[in-house]
Amino acid sequence: MFGSLFEEDYSSVSNSQYGKGKKLKTKGLEPPAPREVTNLSGIRNQGGTCYLNSLLQTLHFTPEFREALFSLGPEELGSLEDKDKPDAKVRIIPLQLQRLFAQLLLLDQEAASTIDLTDSFGWTSEEEMRQHDVQELNRILFSALETSLVGTSGHDLINRLYHGTIVNQIICKECKNISEKQEDFLDLTVAVKNVSGLEDALWNMYVEEEVFDCDNLYHCGTCDRLVKAAKSAKLRKLPPFLTISLLRFNFDFVKCERYKETSCYTFPLRINLKPFCEQSELDDTEYMYDLFSVIIHKGGCYGGHYHVYIKDVDHLGNWQCQEEINDMDVHLKDLQNEEEADDPLMILKTILLQEETNQIPVDQLGQKLLKKTGISWNKKYRKQHGPLRKFLQLHPQMFLLSTDESTVSLLKSHFTQAPSDLQRNQEQILHTLASEPPGLSDNTSYPHWFDINDSKVQPIRENAIAQQFQGKESAYMLFYRKAKLQRPSEARANPRYRVPCHLLKEMDAANIQLHMRRAECDSANNNFELHLHLGPHYRFFNGALHPEISQTESVWDLTFDKRKTLGDLRQSIFQLLEFWEGDMVLSVAKRVPAGLHVYHTLDGDELTLCEAEIADGEDIFVWNGVEVGGVQIQTGSDCEPLLIHILHLEMSGEEGSKCEQLVESPHVFPASAEVGTVFTALTIPVGVLLTNSVESADEECWTAIPKEDMKKTFREQGLRNGSLILVQDADSDDNSLLPRQGRWTSSVDELNWLQVKNLCQLESEEEQVQIAATMHTVVFDIRIKAIKELKLMKELAENSCLRPIDRNGKLLCPVPDAWTLEEAEVKMGSSLGLCLGKAPTSSQLFLFFALASDIHPGAEMEVIVEETLSVRDCLKIMLEKSGQQGERWHLRKMDWCYEAGEPLCEEDATLKELMICSGDTLLLTEGELPPLGFLKVPIWWYQPARLSGLWESRDHSNCASPQGSSWASAPSQGAPGPETADVTLLYLGDVEISEEATLVELKSKAMALTSLSKLAVQSPALLRVWTVESKRPSRLLRIDRRQLKEYRLGRRAELCLELLQKEEDLGPRDVLLRTQLRIPGERAYTLALDLVWDTTRGWTAGSLRQRVADFYSLPVEKIEIAKYFPEKFEWLPISSWNQQVAKRKKKKNQDTLQGGPYYLKDGDTIGIKNLLFDDDDDFSTIRDDIGKENQKQLALEKKKRSRVQRALCSVNARPAATVP
Repeated sequence: MFGSLFEEDYSSVSNSQYGKGKKLKTKGLEPPAPREVTNLSGIRNQGGTCYLNSLLQTLHFTPEFREALFSLGPEELGSLEDKDKPDAKVRIIPLQLQRLFAQLLLLDQEAASTIDLTDSFGWTSEEEMRQHDVQELNRILFSALETSLVGTSGHDLINRLYHGTIVNQIICKECKNISEKQEDFLDLTVAVKNVSGLEDALWNMYVEEEVFDCDNLYHCGTCDRLVKAAKSAKLRKLPPFLTISLLRFNFDFVKCERYKETSCYTFPLRINLKPFCEQSELDDTEYMYDLFSVIIHKGGCYGGHYHVYIKDVDHLGNWQCQEEINDMDVHLKDLQNEEEADDPLMILKTILLQEETNQIPVDQLGQKLLKKTGISWNKKYRKQHGPLRKFLQLHPQMFLLSTDESTVSLLKSHFTQAPSDLQRNQEQILHTLASEPPGLSDNTSYPHWFDINDSKVQPIRENAIAQQFQGKESAYMLFYRKAKLQRPSEARANPRYRVPCHLLKEMDAANIQLHMRRAECDSANNNFELHLHLGPHYRFFNGALHPEISQTESVWDLTFDKRKTLGDLRQSIFQLLEFWEGDMVLSVAKRVPAGLHVYHTLDGDELTLCEAEIADGEDIFVWNGVEVGGVQIQTGSDCEPLLIHILHLEMSGEEGSKCEQLVESPHVFPASAEVGTVFTALTIPVGVLLTNSVESADEECWTAIPKEDMKKTFREQGLRNGSLILVQDADSDDNSLLPRQGRWTSSVDELNWLQVKNLCQLESEEEQVQIAATMHTVVFDIRIKAIKELKLMKELAENSCLRPIDRNGKLLCPVPDAWTLEEAEVKMGSSLGLCLGKAPTSSQLFLFFALASDIHPGAEMEVIVEETLSVRDCLKIMLEKSGQQGERWHLRKMDWCYEAGEPLCEEDATLKELMICSGDTLLLTEGELPPLGFLKVPIWWYQPARLSGLWESRDHSNCASPQGSSWASAPSQGAPGPETADVTLLYLGDVEISEEATLVELKSKAMALTSLSKLAVQSPALLRVWTVESKRPSRLLRIDRRQLKEYRLGRRAELCLELLQKEEDLGPRDVLLRTQLRIPGERAYTLALDLVWDTTRGWTAGSLRQRVADFYSLPVEKIEIAKYFPEKFEWLPISSWNQQVAKRKKKKNQDTLQGGPYYLKDGDTIGIKNLLFDDDDDFSTIRDDIGKENQKQLALEKKKRSRVQRALCSVNARPAATVP
C-alpha cells in the first residue's frame, strides 16, 4: 500500500532513481478554471486520492507547518531543476510539497494538481486509483518527511509540531511502588463504539484506572509476589497540534465481517485537556485546544469518499455564506426599485464592483444584469440609451473596454473612490459590495469554515460541524491547535506571507501564463460554427430547397465570434462572397426531412449573435430575401414542408395478370396547405383520406378525415413529418377501404403479411408466397418460413437472404437476419425477394456500382465489402468484378438525379470515414483524378451563330445529346429576328489546371486545345469566360489576374468561352447585358449587341434606361425597355414598375433591379422599343407565341395521360383477392 512511499530512505535525497517508470502526463487543451468566489483552491482528484487531498489541505491550513516547510531554502533541499543530475542531492518530497502549497496559496486556478507530488512518492497509476485509509497515510507521510529532512534544519519539523508523549503507570497497592512506561505519539487513536463522544473516550483512556485484583493480580517486582494494583495512563507532553483518529471501523466476530460505527459521537470546538494530563499545575491556557480541521468519511468500510471541514485561521479565503449572498442580491433588487436605479451607470458599476477581478466579458455583463435585477438591458434601457456595448463606449470616464471590445472593467478611480453625490443614497450598499477587498469584507465574529471537497470549496457555518457527529457521513479524523497560538497581523489575508521569493516568481509567471491561455481559450470558446447555405447554389423543387450541385459547394462553414453583431456577420459574408451582387438577406434555416426550409430573417444589425439567439451550428441561408432560382420562397414555421407518406392502390403486373398493389410514395406539402391537396398531388379528382393512429401496442387504426375537414391545413389536422395517409377512391367496391357497420376499418389493418418471391434460380411449386408477420417479426423467421412454404432445399437457410423489391422491380440492399421489420423499415404488404448469398454483417457494406459511361436502371452490379476497406482497394474489387482493365479509373458517388456526382478523392480513406452506406451506388469513371488542388474543367465554345465541321463530338455526362456535339438552347438574344440562329455550346476539351492559377492562365491553356487553335484566337484578352449551369451560360468570370480558387468553382464546374471583337476590362460594378432593338411594324428584333452598364450609382430602372438611351442615341423619354425570360417566353417591362417592398426594410432602398421581380444579372436579354415608331405595349414575338403554345400542349398531354392511366386502373381492378 502507498507504493514506494514506505521506502523513500535517501532515494529522495539523491534522485538518480527519480523519474524511472514515470507516467506520461498529458495537458488538457483548456486552461484550468479560475478560483471561485471563496478565493481558495481545491485539489483535483486523480481517481481515488480524496483521502490524500483532505490531508494535504489540512497541512496547508496549518500555517506553522506550511511556513516551517517554506523556511527550508534551495541550499538545503536542492532544486527541482537539478533532479536529473546524478550527483545532485535533491529532496523531492518537501520540494513538491512546497510547490503545491505555493500553488494553493497563489495560483489562480480552481484546483491544483498532485501529480508531481504523487510521482515523488513513486506511486503508479494503479496506486492513484486505489483508495486508502487517511489515518495510515498521515503516519506514513510524516515518516517519509522526517526521513527526507534528515541533515537539514527542518529535521525536527514533525517532532516539534506533532510529537507528544503518554506515560503508562501501574501502582502497587501494597508497597505503593510505581512502574511506568513512556510512549511517543504523533496522533491519538480513540474508541467510538459504546462511547458518547471525544471527552468521554479521553476520560476512559486517561482518567479511569484499571484495577488488578481477584483472579487478575499484578506481579510487583518490589514485593516479588502477586498483588493488587491499579493501571492508568496520562498525557505527559502535549504537542502544539493534536491529531485524533476515531476508530470508526470495527470487526463483528459473530458475523465475521467489518462494519462502520455510525452512532452519534460528539466532539467540542474547544477542548480542555487538563483533566487528562499528568501535570496540571500550569495555567489553563496551556491545555486549551481549538478544533481547526475535521476529515469526514462518507460511505462504508469497503469504500467511500473523504472531504474535509477546515477553519481558515489566516482568513485567506472569502468567507460569505449563501444567505449573505442572497441578502446582497436582495439589496441590489431593492436598488433597482429606487429612482436612482433609472441611471444605468449606477447599476453597471455596482455589478462590476462585485467582480473580484473587476473585469467581465461584455456579453456576460448583460446576463448578470438580468440575473441580479430581474430585467434585461434591452427591455429597460435600450430604447433610451442604445445597445449595451455602445453605452459602455460612450462612458470612457467610467468604463474601460479591451482593444477588441470583448471585456469591460471599471477605471481604478471609480473602483476606489467614495460614492459621488449622485449616488449617496446607495453608499451603504456600495460599501458592502466594494469598500473592502475579498477576504476582509466578512464579519469577524464568525469563524471562517470551509468544506473542501477535492476541487470544490464552499463556505459553511460552524454549526454545520455538528451534522458530522453520526451517520454514514461522519467525522473520521480531528485536528486541534493550541488556543494560545496566535498568528501575526501581517499573515492575515496575505497569501504571500513567508512564501520564498523563487516560488513567488514562479507563481507570478504561472498566473500570467494562465491569464494568456484563458484569453486565448475565451476567444476560442466564443466562436460559433455557422453553416452558410448560399442561395444561388440552391433550387426549389419538391416542396423544399435542395443543393443544385454538391453539398460541399453549396454549404460553407464559417467560424465567427458570437460576441460580434449581425452587421459584422453580414459584412464578413460580403467579403467572403466577392461574387455577390445586390441585397443580402440572412435567414435562419433548418434541415427538415423534405430538404432545407427558411424560417425567419435576422434583423437588427446592432444585435450580437447571442442577443439574436443564434446557436452554435446554426444553419444560415444567404439570399436576396425573395426568391431562389426564380421561385418565390415562403418562409416561416407555418409553411414548413412536411414529408408525408401516402398509401394508394396502383396497378402492377404484366398484361393478363394485372392486380392492384398497395404502393407507398413520399410527397411534400406545406404545413399550411389544405389536406385536400393530396388529391391534386395524386391527380385524383375525389376520394377518401384516412390517417393512421395507434390505439394499442399491437393494433393500428385508420381514421377517415371528414369532408368538411378537407379545408383544414396539415398542421391543423395534426399531421407531421413521417405521417401516413391512406387514399381511397370514392367509388371503390365493398372490398375496398370503405367503412363497415359505422366504424372505419381498412384492409390495411389486415395487411399483416409480406409477399416473398423466389429469386434463387431454383425451381419450386410456387413462384411467390405470402408470409404472415408483424412489424416486430424478425427477418430470419420470415426467411425460414418462406423457404419452407416454397419447398426449397433446407441448405438455403445457410446461404440466402431477403431483399426488398421497389415499385420499379429493383432489388434493394439485403436485410440483416437479426433485424425486425420495423428496424429494416419494411412495410406490410410489400414484396421481398429470396436471393442466393448471405446478407452483409454489421461491419460490411452492400454497394451497387456501375460504369459511368453506361448509367441506366438495371445496369448496376453488386458487391459486399468491409466498411474499413479503403477507396483504392474498393476500386480494385469493382474493376475486377466488372472486367475492366487499366489503372486510369476513379470512383464517384451517384447524385440524386442519377448522374455522376462528387469524386472520392481521398483514395486512402476508408468507406466508413467517407460515410458510404449500404445501398449507395458508386460509379466507375475512366480517367485519373486531378491532384489535390487541381481542377479538371470541361471547356465549351459559346457563339450566337451555328458553326459546322470544326468540332469533334463528345459524350458528355451533362449533355446527353446522341445526335451531335452541341447544345441547342434558347438564344441569348431572347426572341431573335428572322435572320438569327440558335446559340450553341460546342465541346472543346478538358483543361487540367491548379486552383492557384489565374483566369488569364486558364484562357491560355484553353487556347492550346486543338479544337480552339483552329480558330486562331489572337489573345486571351479576346476571350470572355462564363460558368455553365443547366446547359446555359450562367456567371461571368471577370478580372484576369484573379485566382481560380477565389471563384469557388468546385470540382464539377464547366466553363464556356465567348470570342470578343475587342478587348474589355469589366469592373466589379459593371453588368453585361444583351440588348436588342425591336424592329418597328414587325414582331421581331435586331441582332443582339453587348451593353456594359456601370451600376456604381445603383441598380435603378432610371439608371438602366438612361444607359440604354445613350447607347442607342435615343431620347430617354422615347424608349421602353423590358427583360426577357426565355424559360417562360415572356417579357417584363422595366420602364415604370413597382417592386415588392420587403417587410424587413422601411427605408427607401427597394428600387433595385437585382431583386424581384427582375433579378437582373450578367447575360440577361433586354429588349428596347423606340416609341417614335412603335408605341404599342407588346414586346413579344411570333416565336414567343409558338413557345407558349408548345408549353400549353405539353401540359394538356400530361394531364390527359394521367386521366387515361386512372381509367385503365379502374377497369382492370380486381376485387378483394387482389389486396389480401
